[in-house]
Amino acid sequence: MPQRIRRFLAGFGVYLDRRMLALFFLGFSSGLPRLLVYSTLSFWLSKEGLSIKTVGLFASTALPYNVKFLWAPLVDRFRLPFLADWLGLRRAWMVLSQVGLVGAIVALSKVDVGAEPLLTAQLAILVAVFSATQDIVIDAFRIEILKDEEQGAGAAMAVFGYRISMLVASAGALYLVAAFGSWSTAYLIMALFMSVGLVTTLLLKEPEIEREQVRAQSSALGTLKEHFKLGVFNPFADFLKRDGAFLVILFVVFFKFGEAMLGTMVNPFLYKSGLNFSETEIADISKTFGTVATILGIFAGGAAVRRLGLLRSLWITGILQMVSNLVYTGQALLGANVSMLAVTVGVDNFAGGLGTAAFVAYLSSLCSKRYTATQYALLTALSGTLHTLVAASAGFIVTFFGADPKAEQISPSAWAQYFALTAVMAIPGLALLWWMSRRGLTALPENP
Repeated sequence: MPQRIRRFLAGFGVYLDRRMLALFFLGFSSGLPRLLVYSTLSFWLSKEGLSIKTVGLFASTALPYNVKFLWAPLVDRFRLPFLADWLGLRRAWMVLSQVGLVGAIVALSKVDVGAEPLLTAQLAILVAVFSATQDIVIDAFRIEILKDEEQGAGAAMAVFGYRISMLVASAGALYLVAAFGSWSTAYLIMALFMSVGLVTTLLLKEPEIEREQVRAQSSALGTLKEHFKLGVFNPFADFLKRDGAFLVILFVVFFKFGEAMLGTMVNPFLYKSGLNFSETEIADISKTFGTVATILGIFAGGAAVRRLGLLRSLWITGILQMVSNLVYTGQALLGANVSMLAVTVGVDNFAGGLGTAAFVAYLSSLCSKRYTATQYALLTALSGTLHTLVAASAGFIVTFFGADPKAEQISPSAWAQYFALTAVMAIPGLALLWWMSRRGLTALPENP
């Protein structure tokens, strides 16, 4: 076996570390609640006969994920009474959010969503708040327990668990509904799955990170003004002190811009483009095969960061993400070809998993250990907000490419043009990466 291949395969040995297994389970706990207030909930609402407008409004329940940086300083700095003395700063917040998630999901399972949409929305928002809080502390925990060179593998394991849980919360929930004939039962079982994260948290050790801010919390959290100054302004100001900070922010926003534009319209394309794929074909390929491709991409991305370095990994993943968008253009022009659909979904999901692992590793490398949770939440909020804006505009862009606005379905050529445009939209991120590499801004920085 060539020495280069042997060294690359050696990079996979990092996944045998028990911390990596713990991050898989925490990633599972992080991903599970999201679809329970996203597509799975919207399917439940539709089955209960709520109008499309009402179902669409439920997308606003995702707002806590985009604004979680507002309370990230509290999670980053405030020691919960009693719990923190027993578990430590990070694990106390994880336990609080996980117990809250179990309670909120159980409450959601008991609601008559068709008759009480307002109460359903309130509980969905509560689930999202606890879920976003859990995301904040898990991200901080992951960054703090790993060395810089382990961040890629750690991100890969967390995203791996995240993807598996999303499959459980989507296809798994539908299987449960079919088996028990009850959405309430399905959501109760989903709440039971949250115990995976809770047990993992209780078995873990608290990161040994000294924080001046935590020691000084009694005075720092005395007023709301001081809270935002020390918890929001200072971490952001600390980040802006970095060389090329604004360029880095632009890169964070645009690196996955093309993928975001693509992802919003994939399901409408498969269901409403006239390709006439059966629901079984779409489920088998996009859920099962697509999940396998994503997982392979995640592991390959984590190993690539460790063995090839961050810069090379970002280049490879950025280019593959752009190419995967062009594959959808081929699918639109070729039509209802199942083999082509498998290739399209496989390339897209593999590239997406690869890019996510590398991108999360890059975001992790940017965070100062003094403001871990807040800075990571701010960075992820930038990309999350972009996804929200894209979700609102992508449909208008696809319709623009359609020649006949009265047509029931968008033409294949219109879809092909749209997917080609999403590939073009990946170019700014690559251009920023080239500029940053010229300025030496892509190396792992020191995180004091």
